[in-house]
Amino acid sequence: MGTFKIGGVVLKSLFNKPATLMYPVVPRTWQERTRGSIGIEEADCILCGICSKKCPTHAITVVRDQRTWAVERMQCIQCGSCVESCPKKCLCMHPEYTAPGTEKITDVVHVPEQPKQPKPEAAAAAE
Repeated sequence: MGTFKIGGVVLKSLFNKPATLMYPVVPRTWQERTRGSIGIEEADCILCGICSKKCPTHAITVVRDQRTWAVERMQCIQCGSCVESCPKKCLCMHPEYTAPGTEKITDVVHVPEQPKQPKPEAAAAAE
C-alpha cells in the first residue's frame, strides 16, 4: 500500500515545477527592508565614532588618526543600530548578506580628508 503512495508522489513531482528556486541560474530578489551588510559613503563620513559606540557586538572600529573605518563582517549581527545612530547618514544597509567563509573578514575603508571650509567671519573680514 505504501509503495502506491510513494509512486504517486514521484509521478506528481516529475511533472510539476521545482519547489525551490534555481539559485545560481535565477538570482534571489531581496525584499525592500532586508537587513544585510553595512555600506559606507567614505566622502560623507566625519569619523565621529558614534557607530562604533552604538554597535552591540563592537564590530565597527574607527581610528581617527589613521582616518580608517573598519567593520568585522563575521562579528556584525546586522541589527542596524549603527545606521540609525549615524549623524551624517553615511551608513546604509545593503540587502546582500556577507558570503559565508572559513576566515574572518574585516573590511577597512580609508576616509579621505574633507576640504576645510573657511569660517564665515574670516571670509567677511577679508572683503
